[in-house]
Amino acid sequence: MSTLRDLAEEHTALRPADIDHLHRIAGDWQLLSDLSFADLLLWVPVDGDGTFLCVAQVRPTTAPTAYLDDQVGRIVGGPEVAHLEVAHRQGRIWREGDPVWYGDVPARHEAIPVRLRTADGESGEVVAVVGRDTNLSTARTPSQLELNYLTTADDLAQMIADGTFPPPRHPGETTSAPRVGDGLVRLDANGKVTYASPNAQSAYRRLGYASHLVGEDLAKLHRRLASDPLEGTDAANAVLAALRGDAPPRREIDARGATMLTRALPLMPAGVPIGALVLVRDITEVRRRDRALITKDATIREIHHRVKNNLQTVAALLRLQARRVSMPEARVALEESVRRVASIALVHETLSLSSDEAVEFDGIVDRVASAATEVAATEVTVGMRRQGSFGVLPAEIATSLVMVLNELLLNAVEHGFPPAGEESAPGPAEGAPEPAVVVTAHRFRKQLHVSVADNGRGLPAHFDAEKGGNLGLQIVRALVTGELRGTIELRNGAEGGTEAMLVVPLARGTADRLAG
Repeated sequence: MSTLRDLAEEHTALRPADIDHLHRIAGDWQLLSDLSFADLLLWVPVDGDGTFLCVAQVRPTTAPTAYLDDQVGRIVGGPEVAHLEVAHRQGRIWREGDPVWYGDVPARHEAIPVRLRTADGESGEVVAVVGRDTNLSTARTPSQLELNYLTTADDLAQMIADGTFPPPRHPGETTSAPRVGDGLVRLDANGKVTYASPNAQSAYRRLGYASHLVGEDLAKLHRRLASDPLEGTDAANAVLAALRGDAPPRREIDARGATMLTRALPLMPAGVPIGALVLVRDITEVRRRDRALITKDATIREIHHRVKNNLQTVAALLRLQARRVSMPEARVALEESVRRVASIALVHETLSLSSDEAVEFDGIVDRVASAATEVAATEVTVGMRRQGSFGVLPAEIATSLVMVLNELLLNAVEHGFPPAGEESAPGPAEGAPEPAVVVTAHRFRKQLHVSVADNGRGLPAHFDAEKGGNLGLQIVRALVTGELRGTIELRNGAEGGTEAMLVVPLARGTADRLAG
């Protein structure tokens, strides 16, 4: 399905600013749809030939839809769009006409012109039309709630025609909450409540206000209810800002262990401030879960911190033992164990600083590579370089992968570049590049591809990649094929040296994070 922007750019001559305004309407018009008990369809004129293209549609959550089929992408003309043509040409809301039928569903047509105000705040030209189509099959005598909803919907519809709705969106805010069904309060120009829906009344009751809201000064009420005076002042100022014609950010009010989210919107049909609309939602359980998650995250980070400390203690004990061992082979084995434990501790140190069970792996690789050149038992100075990015990896992959890379890097440095004068294998030819190891990483089809390549002497003759190698390579094969469920291939490079090629499958969520 094509997006609003795709359809508008393909079929119309609308400017980017016009399309951006249509996007803002489509992002905030669920409010109008629910208040109207009607489907909203966004129509744009096509090439001035009397036809219109539907580029967006929203169905009400408060009433049955008038359309069983999606209308986006539909191009219509002739008598079927006469009401759209009137609204577009004359720049006024069209409400005339008899009901029409869509199959067995009777519907009432309305058309709202969409204006984009100019940079100096003047009313601009009509760039599109919002069709408001109401399913009449369940028509009944409207209640007080429905009358207030419809009155508010008409005010917002006029603001769309004026170019003053929707208001600018604040950074970081979404348009999903609160909604009409969560709770609605309507204010007059003095800030007094003229109507409060039952859900809104219930939300305020949880904050400790047991009386009826009608007649109350809402800004003063917010100051009285809030447990935190600063929070109450912010919520009150948001109401006052909406009464002045502004659209303030959403505010939360905490009182008596309950939390309520509020969104205040100005009502200014035809440019005249007549009051404000305040949407409220009880988010007590949401905030309670948030606090539980924060506590859980802090506990997990503390666990990783303690694991890191314990691993560092183990590494220190092994290092101390290595200094007291007289056998060279035993000392080397203990020192290798120290490096392996330290590489695992590095992952847990990073996790202890993270807010989730995932780590930015590039920094870990760089630190492991730097440590490998410092502790490797070789007289040759080897340069380390990383190409590409590992991205964010979950802890279960990072812990095993860091051990694999630690072993491969140490093997590359210690066995790829023999000391000067060693006769067991030829060193790099005279004039060859400086000794170097390159770690490369990239993502491909939900897999992480990693190579560790050096420009050293290469693998020995008759080397068996499946069975040969020291303890380090045996650990590598066990981790790659077992813990990581991947594959590894050791081979001589095309231009000399040795390459270790790893392919590690990634979970779906991991691959998506890497893509970002």
